[in-house]
Amino acid sequence: MRIWKHAALAGAALMIAIGSAAAQDVKIGFIVKQPEEPWFQDEWKFAQQAAKEKGFTLVEIGAQDGEKVQSAIDNLGAQGAQGFIICTPDVKLGPGIAAKAAANDLKLMTVDDRLVDNEGKPIESVPHMGISATKIGETVGQAIADEIKSRGWDMSQVGMIKVSYDQLPTAVDRVEGATSVLQKAGFPADHIFNAPQAKTDTEAALNAATTVINAHPDIKHWVAVGLNDEAVLGAVRATESVGIPPENVIGVGIGGADSAINEFKKPNPTGFFGTVIISPKRHGYETALDMYDWIANGKEPDKLTLTSGQLATRADYQKVRQDLGLQ
Repeated sequence: MRIWKHAALAGAALMIAIGSAAAQDVKIGFIVKQPEEPWFQDEWKFAQQAAKEKGFTLVEIGAQDGEKVQSAIDNLGAQGAQGFIICTPDVKLGPGIAAKAAANDLKLMTVDDRLVDNEGKPIESVPHMGISATKIGETVGQAIADEIKSRGWDMSQVGMIKVSYDQLPTAVDRVEGATSVLQKAGFPADHIFNAPQAKTDTEAALNAATTVINAHPDIKHWVAVGLNDEAVLGAVRATESVGIPPENVIGVGIGGADSAINEFKKPNPTGFFGTVIISPKRHGYETALDMYDWIANGKEPDKLTLTSGQLATRADYQKVRQDLGLQ
């Protein structure tokens, strides 16, 4: 009996050792287009967390153009990697990236930006985790609608500053998502004012929003939406510049950038009510786990996974950031 017991324990130990060795043999690349950006730094951080948990090797590579992407894929092939995740500097590189991955016998998954083919259509055969711009915009719209109701505002006295940047499809989708929810909640269509910005920064948004506000001095309350936190902060600064009190303004940004967090830290509330924080945790941690599972267990990831964001306000931003693994 004792012999069988020892044999069973030895067998179990052998299986654990074999599993551990297999994990150590897995090597996964994680290529990003802007390695200096905090978003991608965080994606790498969470991907490394997955690598530590599962025991595989993660290779972090920055590739800012098509030539560097091609070189990075060849490099991973030469290192004996089995797959890689990429946020490409240009989605039109899709056919070339897919071909180079196949040539190096590497499994391929994309994150953030989805590859397109020569006709500009998504390459649906490549598993992708992206951000749903429309859903994030809808979260913004719902947050504003709820706050309008909470404050007891008469919607006929509310104007919307729609800070727009139509050159970027993501910007269009986010703003339209917010606008659609507000209109369904009863927001008057003729009180939605377009404020096109020349660039995606706070100064350009301030200039665009100021023009709108000055053109409608009869509007008592203002709400603001835009591509990101900077766009909405620009609109909020515009309301301040013309003397509109903060309690008459509801701005909800997107991103959870430092500028938004700094706004929450001010001793007195401003018209910047909230931000929808997009977490890099899923995009780093989950994609790395998905790729590992694909390599180690043959389980291919879902072809398309779209994530959304989480609303954070002055009252709860610290908890939201903690829940998302950002502090």
